[in-house]
Amino acid sequence: IDGKATAQQLRDNIAAAIDTLKQQHNLQPGLAVVLVGEDPASQVYVRNKGRKTLEVGMNSLEFKLPAETSEAELLTKIAELNGDPSVNGILVQLPLPDHINETAIIEAIAPEKDVDGFHAVNSGKLMNGEQGALVPCTPQGCVMLAKQHLGDNLSGKHAVVIGRSNIVGKPVSMLLLQESCTVTVCHSRTRNLAEICRQADIIVAAVGRPLMVKRDWVKPGATVIDVGINRIDAEDGKTRLVGDVDYHEAAEVAAGITPVPGGVGPMTIACLLRNTLVASCLQNGVELPDSV
Repeated sequence: IDGKATAQQLRDNIAAAIDTLKQQHNLQPGLAVVLVGEDPASQVYVRNKGRKTLEVGMNSLEFKLPAETSEAELLTKIAELNGDPSVNGILVQLPLPDHINETAIIEAIAPEKDVDGFHAVNSGKLMNGEQGALVPCTPQGCVMLAKQHLGDNLSGKHAVVIGRSNIVGKPVSMLLLQESCTVTVCHSRTRNLAEICRQADIIVAAVGRPLMVKRDWVKPGATVIDVGINRIDAEDGKTRLVGDVDYHEAAEVAAGITPVPGGVGPMTIACLLRNTLVASCLQNGVELPDSV
């Protein structure tokens, strides 16, 4: 299952929708990304997000704050962005330095601008199946990739989600329930995990354990969505990226499987851009184009 190609198609659709917004409503969605400190991985993510934001025709704002920035200073910056009508989406890059309370920061972002979908208001709307929720990007991408392989109708399929985090496991479970799947959520305390996985039509692996899901965990013909990004030692003394699924083993029996890298990862940024477009439309009372 080609995440790169699917993400490119979604970004193309978003770019076309933004062209329409500009022409018909004189609107240009704006995404503000706040980075505190100099974590190398976070810097790469922020740079990629900024580039992709500009490519689809959005306004990209980046705020890089020193690692010693206080929680109060960061809250002031968020309040400023909340009040800026040209900013439709706000993303504070995680992780934050230890002296800053991540929950307090997430909850300070206006729910209608919370394009990460982590605010309690958006989590609650997702749980209740309400319209207008901004849904976390990675889970949204997982469901899109499952549909890309299986078609839009996932009704009645048994989905097994490995992992119960607030970032992936719980929200992807809610999204799959909304698609009328039967959903089993597994985690570190689950007994007979391999046996449960073998019953699944769809496996979403989001547990952070490299190569955990083996060939005999996968029912022949199942669809496997691998969210894991783990760095392990390679034979040449370097390291390589692998997922939570042993790709080469599982690919022998799965009907479709996402690679790592190149699977769920590209979809996460594409869905962030989609959320920013959705937020802009909601804030301005404009209908979201059907193409996205």
